[in-house]
Amino acid sequence: MSRPLTLYLVAGEPSGDELGAALMRALRGEVPEIRFLGIGGPRMAREGLVSLFDMGELSVMGLAEVVPRIPALARRLRETVANVVAAAPDALVTIDSPGFCLRVAARVRARAPAIRTIHYVAPSVWAWRPGRARRMARFIDHVLALLPFEPAYMTVAGMTCEFVGHPAALAPVFTDAELAAFRARAGAEGEGPLLLIAPGSRAGEVRRLMPIFAETVARAAADLPGLRTVIPLVDGMEAEVELVAARISPGPLLVRPEEGDVARRTAFAAADAGLAKSGTVALELAAAGTPMLSAYRTSWTTAALLRRMLRVDTANLVNLVGGERVVPEFIQEDCAASRIVPALRHLLADAEARNAQRRAFERVVAALGGGGEPPSCRAARSVLKVLG
Repeated sequence: MSRPLTLYLVAGEPSGDELGAALMRALRGEVPEIRFLGIGGPRMAREGLVSLFDMGELSVMGLAEVVPRIPALARRLRETVANVVAAAPDALVTIDSPGFCLRVAARVRARAPAIRTIHYVAPSVWAWRPGRARRMARFIDHVLALLPFEPAYMTVAGMTCEFVGHPAALAPVFTDAELAAFRARAGAEGEGPLLLIAPGSRAGEVRRLMPIFAETVARAAADLPGLRTVIPLVDGMEAEVELVAARISPGPLLVRPEEGDVARRTAFAAADAGLAKSGTVALELAAAGTPMLSAYRTSWTTAALLRRMLRVDTANLVNLVGGERVVPEFIQEDCAASRIVPALRHLLADAEARNAQRRAFERVVAALGGGGEPPSCRAARSVLKVLG
C-alpha cells in the first residue's frame, strides 16, 4: 500500500503561517488524504500541523536583530534539514522568510536531490539583490508568486513560477450595520474618526514603531476631537503592543487573535484611516478601501545597508504595484510623530486625498487577483501540478 502524498512545510513568521494554513486547507480539498509535516505557527497548528519547534524562534528581521541569534538559528537550521531528509517528503514547501527557508532548501537539495522544492512568496529580487534569483535556481524547482510582475524574474533565472494572487486582495464584504456595530464597540459611534494602528508582526518592528504611533495619536488628538483607535493584535505580540497602547487615551480597542480573521478584517473596513507598518498590511487596508499612511524604521546598521542595495524608491506595496506614490510614506528618519501628525490631519480632513487613494486601491486589488478565485486554491493546484 502506497503512502499518502506527504509535504513538508516551513513557515517562519505570522504572514507565512497564514499562507501555510490556507494552503493546507486548499490542498486537503484537492487531496483529502494528504499528510503534512514541518514548522508553522498557531494557524497551521489548527490545520493539524505538529511543528518541529516554535516558529517564533525564526521571526527576526534586520542585521542588528539577526546577528545575536545566529547560533540558535544555525542549530534550528541543522535540525530542520535533518528532519526533512529523514521524512523524505514528496516535496519541501518553504513559505516566505527567505533568510531561513532558502537555506533549508539549499541544504536539503544537497543532501536529498530527489525531494522537490517549492518556495511560496518570491523574494523581492526586483527591490534588492537581483542575483538571488539565479542562486535560488540551483535548489528551488518552482515558485508561487504573490505579485503579478514576479514570474518574469524567476523564470529568466531558471525556475518555473506561477502568479497565484495575493491573499490580502480578498476582502470580505460587511454590511453598514456590521460596520456601525464595530465602530460603536470602538467608541467611534459619533463623528470622531476611527484610526487603525498596525505596528507590525515582529518584536523589533513593534518596539520601534508602536511608541511613535502612540505619540502620533496623542499629538493628533488635540485637533481631532473624538479620535478613537483600534489595533488588531498579532499572535505573540500582544504583550508588546499592550504595554505601549496603555499610553493612548482613550484606550484603543484591541482586536485579539482568537477573535478570528472576520473581526480583524472588520476593523480594517470600519476604520476611517490606517497608520501602518510598510508591508502586507498595506494591501489589506487597500482591499478594505481604507486610506492610509505607512511608516517603517529599522536599526541604523540595517538601514545603511539597505540604502546601498535598494533598487526601488518605495516600501509600500500599494505604491509599488500601482506604480504611483499615492500612499504617503515615513521611512527611517522621517518616521517621527512630528512628521506623521500633519499628514494624518490632512488625510482625515481632505476627502479628495482619501478618494484618490481609494481609486488607486481598486486598480491594485484587481491586479493582485481580487474578485477571483482564492490564491490558496490556485497555489494548491500549482503545487500539485509540479508534483504531477
